[in-house]
Amino acid sequence: MIRSTSAGFAAAFLSILLAGTTARPAADVVELKTGAMLKGQVTARDSQAITLRITSGGRTSVRKLPLDRVRAVTIDGNREVLDGSAPSGPQPGAGPSGAEAAPLGVVRTRAEVEALIDKLGRTPPDWWDSVPLDFPKSLDLSWPEPATQAWNNQRNVGQYVWDIINPNPKKWRDGARFMHHLLVLHEKDPRVRQRAMIELGRMYHGLLLDYARAAFWWRQAGIGQRGDTWHEVQLAECYWKLGCKQMALDLLDRIQPQFGMIKLWADMGQTRQALGLADANIDGPYGDVAAVYAGDACRVAGMHQQALQYYRKVLDFPARDPGKGRIDRNHRRAQANVEAIRLFDLLDLKRVPDGAYRAGSPGYEAQVVVEVAVRGARIESVRVVEHREKQFYSSMIDTSRKIIEKQSVRGIDATSNATITSEAIINATAKALSGAMK
Repeated sequence: MIRSTSAGFAAAFLSILLAGTTARPAADVVELKTGAMLKGQVTARDSQAITLRITSGGRTSVRKLPLDRVRAVTIDGNREVLDGSAPSGPQPGAGPSGAEAAPLGVVRTRAEVEALIDKLGRTPPDWWDSVPLDFPKSLDLSWPEPATQAWNNQRNVGQYVWDIINPNPKKWRDGARFMHHLLVLHEKDPRVRQRAMIELGRMYHGLLLDYARAAFWWRQAGIGQRGDTWHEVQLAECYWKLGCKQMALDLLDRIQPQFGMIKLWADMGQTRQALGLADANIDGPYGDVAAVYAGDACRVAGMHQQALQYYRKVLDFPARDPGKGRIDRNHRRAQANVEAIRLFDLLDLKRVPDGAYRAGSPGYEAQVVVEVAVRGARIESVRVVEHREKQFYSSMIDTSRKIIEKQSVRGIDATSNATITSEAIINATAKALSGAMK
């Protein structure tokens, strides 16, 4: 493996890559519940603690501060108030540790979102110095596309990302670091640079939940101006997650319709537009897909009876070629969703005794099994304890977090790029809680 631990690499690549790069603020701030305020650089954050590097009097020390002792943290000038509870699910330390996404209910202006994208896109993430550059020396860094050899994830860059980076949360930050390295390496090759920028956008969006940096790199690659509808929908989602719904709607209005828009419209509360696009395609060759998306849109909106009607339409599609595998999968998905919706109406956390409960629901590859911990009629944690999913992206962290925040399985929007896995976590949680009720 190739390894580089140069502390100055982040600044070096940014000075090469971008003109006018701005430096990090002098200090991050961690406010303890005791009232003490510690200044330094946040170098890591996971489900249990924040790691702060403090330099004073020419000496540097590192402190690991348990989250239950922390009241708030300020990174790059963005203050985030914590309640001391830790998120559940697999915690690889891979998610963002700043305030890249707008807190629930927070609205930002277009100018504020543009400034945030520009600021964070031009600075290294707070975890940068703690993640060495690490990749197989056997990789062909010229990154030919398509790959010139048989499938080999130790030789072909795209296959290395698919097989090694995507399914391994502990490698997600490594993957982003690697893509930044390729950007510098191919400074004079616009084709490879554009490919690396698009991949960076995908990693920051789908793996690290860092929507500002995802938007920055996708826009650097020309997404939004080049007719790449799939990534344009994801860029619109970034705008919405950052707090400016109008920016998302404006972009969606400019691009060609595709199924991914149904989910995003539904998540943003634009249920009429979501169902309009789905209904227009239900009688087409991908009608099963349209009906699943429509059912999901109704489910997010709390329209459970309408959701059941759409899922039953999915079950009515005959599973025959072409598309038999896809239709079979959508049948399983729709059936699991029908069963879960029936449980939604029965769920009452007050009737669930304290304890940990397990259940499973069909994912993309196989059953996804979760363990739900309940204490004092509250969901304390939702952990995925068994799965065979390969491209689950951030769903196992993101979906569990949403369930805990809402203290419910109702109205949870599935994580983009991993909708089936997200729904499996929601459905399995519903089954676990329902089975535990007195």
